Amino acid sequence: MNAEEARLEEARQHKAPWKKWGPYLSERQWGTVREDYSEGGDAWNYFSHDQARSRAYRWGEDGLAGISDDQQRLCFALALWNGKDPIIKERLFGLTNSESNHGEDVKEYYFYLDSTPTHSYLKYLYKYPQAAYPYGDIVETSRRRGRNESEYELLDTGVFDQDRYWDVFVEYAKASPEDLLIQISVHNRGPEAAKLYVLPTLWFRNQWSWHGSPDRPALEQLAGVSAGNIIKAVDSGLGERYLYCEGDAPFLFTENETNTQRIFGIPNRSPYVKDSINEYIVHDQEGGLNPEKKGTKVAAHYCLTVNPEECQIIRLRLSDVSPAAFATTRGEGAGPFGGHFEKVFRARRNEADEFYAAITPPALGADAANVMRQALAGMLWSKQFYHYDVDKWLEERGSDPFKPRRKVAPRNDHWHHMYNGDVISMPDKWEYPWYAAWDLAFHVIALTLVDPDLGKQQLKLMLRERYMHPNGQIPAYEWNFGDVNPPVHAWSTIFTYHLEKAERGEGDKDWLKSCFQKLLLNFTWWVNRKDRSGRNVFEGGFLGLDNIGVFDRNAPLPTGGYLEQADGTAWMALFSQNMLEIAAELAPTDVDYADMALKFLEHFLWIGGAMAHLGEDTGMWDEEDGFFYDVLRLPDGQAQRLKVRSMVGLLPLCAATVFEGEVMAKYPEIGERFQWFLDARPELCAAVHDPRMPGVAGRRLASILDETKLRRVLKKMLDENEFLGPYGLRSLSRYHANHPYVIQAGGQEYRVAYLPAESDTGMFGGNSNWRGPIWMPVNALIIRALLQYHLYYGNDFTVECPTGSGRHMNLYQVAEEISRRLASIFLQDQDGRRPVYGGSRKFQEDPHWRDCLLFYEYFHGDNGTGLGASHQTGWTGVVARTLHLFASLTPEQALEGGNKAYAETAAEERSDRGATAVKNTGS
Repeated sequence: MNAEEARLEEARQHKAPWKKWGPYLSERQWGTVREDYSEGGDAWNYFSHDQARSRAYRWGEDGLAGISDDQQRLCFALALWNGKDPIIKERLFGLTNSESNHGEDVKEYYFYLDSTPTHSYLKYLYKYPQAAYPYGDIVETSRRRGRNESEYELLDTGVFDQDRYWDVFVEYAKASPEDLLIQISVHNRGPEAAKLYVLPTLWFRNQWSWHGSPDRPALEQLAGVSAGNIIKAVDSGLGERYLYCEGDAPFLFTENETNTQRIFGIPNRSPYVKDSINEYIVHDQEGGLNPEKKGTKVAAHYCLTVNPEECQIIRLRLSDVSPAAFATTRGEGAGPFGGHFEKVFRARRNEADEFYAAITPPALGADAANVMRQALAGMLWSKQFYHYDVDKWLEERGSDPFKPRRKVAPRNDHWHHMYNGDVISMPDKWEYPWYAAWDLAFHVIALTLVDPDLGKQQLKLMLRERYMHPNGQIPAYEWNFGDVNPPVHAWSTIFTYHLEKAERGEGDKDWLKSCFQKLLLNFTWWVNRKDRSGRNVFEGGFLGLDNIGVFDRNAPLPTGGYLEQADGTAWMALFSQNMLEIAAELAPTDVDYADMALKFLEHFLWIGGAMAHLGEDTGMWDEEDGFFYDVLRLPDGQAQRLKVRSMVGLLPLCAATVFEGEVMAKYPEIGERFQWFLDARPELCAAVHDPRMPGVAGRRLASILDETKLRRVLKKMLDENEFLGPYGLRSLSRYHANHPYVIQAGGQEYRVAYLPAESDTGMFGGNSNWRGPIWMPVNALIIRALLQYHLYYGNDFTVECPTGSGRHMNLYQVAEEISRRLASIFLQDQDGRRPVYGGSRKFQEDPHWRDCLLFYEYFHGDNGTGLGASHQTGWTGVVARTLHLFASLTPEQALEGGNKAYAETAAEERSDRGATAVKNTGS
């Protein structure tokens, strides 16, 4: 083990709490559902950015480059002031959903440069303008722009012209699980000396105001100690901590309490309120600072004058080591900032390099290795303490479901059982600072590269009784926990199990069994709630694909009737296969799971047959086009296919899984019962790939598509005039650029046209667009499916890639080609440019910008430019997994060895902490 692996093992065995402190602070707590107590549920406007500096939060805290303990009792973050802004920079700024022409959008430049999985080392970069931040210009210009115009970004304002900005690097290094060394490095990139006020801030989350508890935490400055400027923090749950601040920076104390005078027009009970430090720094008002040097919020006040290209460093230490203990140290380690400080930082940086070198395949070049490392760092930085007691929240707003004459809550009324209080992987800590169940399933695919235990814990969390609904539904996201996300939890679960099994030699079957039991409840919920007529045809609203269809699939159809969704049904086919995989893994030691394997094999066949609509006149498969479509069933019984060539029609391809036949070999009676089932219903095998037909090495394949349909769908998918773009698979076929799909309904025209960038429709709200751009998660699912097909069909099964090129590839090579195109979004091309940054000269040419990566929500369908949320490393981070996979495994190993080849290759090269087979790379 290297040093970081040893820390992970200590945390795993509960020998040392290496994960207790981390980047668990949100980057936007304002504008969230948790903080919304409005009558109509207008979260964005009820608690605005303007109020955030003055108003204490109820459920969490936010900050810049911040950290906290894993229950967010004590928080530390950076604040800055350039002497010109109207407010100090305590938190990131961005536009709300209604302010921007393309939905909510953070308007800052910050980068997650590095993180180990235990957060023993963290590195963050924030770029701060020296001119006044253009708050008003951004808001007003964005409001004037229409949907067909691009977003107005911070670089567009000219505030970074002539490089008049600071690069502020924030680094953390753990000397022990409770001893955090902090270094802030300020670089002046401008042509002249400039002054910067740096305000490292420590505060307690305000719990006392809400609980009415006399047990209030406290911060105070220690006087008469030899170790320098010291703040003592005392909390009944956390104990004593000390913040050591190098230099002579004075401390500014106040309380983390709402300025009721400013927010509500009600006189303050005390002059010491949340925004007092801001008022002192910006307006020189001292009355809000406590002269007794105590409170619940404090900032150290550093005033730096930095020359051009100069770097000045501020060092701090947040520790459980008392001043008395430091006073006894001698020699190199004397005091909190002795030689030991720099020695620890050097060691942690080196150990981070060693850790990533061990998991990075040697075949990756330096640039690709940097992409992989920053993707994983972004995911680790995106962990957040998420606190939301829905029952208490309903009670506080007068919507207690068990009291008469209650107000009706605008959302989550039926989720009063939920209690959230955990560190969870967020999609994006500013634009999506709340978990989303289907996002989380993709997060785990990449996170398990560095921390398999974290992946297991995150998946299990969503299945716990205080998260999962009693009816079996997995929560979606805070705006509507009852919304319907694609059922990908089982897929991520079996993937995570196989990864650990390959790494450690055996899988955690107790964990797998526990997850299986809860996933059974979720599967039953789907069958009972989303199969309208009991015919194994499923609907689930938008199913994560937002505005991909003709109609808003989360609203009543303007035609009346209902949709039979190709994607909803395909998701359930894959869910069945994943449950079958789990049961097959558990069956060798428990015969009851052999029965469950048969159950889910039959489920899959029923669902696959339903996609062909046996006995119906109009099915989802269109024989003429060779593609799957949603079916609109009208109240009068008529039906028509909505012939939109989109990801909806590609998802049936993803329902493909290879099996080695262990269950039926061990339990012949299961095979006999399955044969009886097929003999009784031969039409099911005629509708899908025949699961009895052996492939390479005797493998069996569960797939909706037989070979003929597979080839036809692949022909469209790999056509560069349709789905295959230079940077991955588009969510909508480019065919619709010149041939928009149009339908008349209710006296109104509805259309779907190819939109490679932002959407021009307000359907479903937000900044999301599934009408042309490239989305990483569904690309990952298709790569996984192609690898499954390759294991079954082998090297002799080839297709043209791209379609019409005359170049033939086997399906492993096709998967590798799609992965290569996805990765090229972030990699420098022959001219040194990264497609993700489009035409931005600053990002493309400036040495201080070009290697700092952003992992966007989705990407332009034709040129790869990043779009949507700029820090959604969450599911875009799967690029780290695809980079790792194809650099670790040859096609021959993929075909011949499967699980064994991938694991052995990784072990030999020390390029993986434990990888899984191509067969299991997404199973």
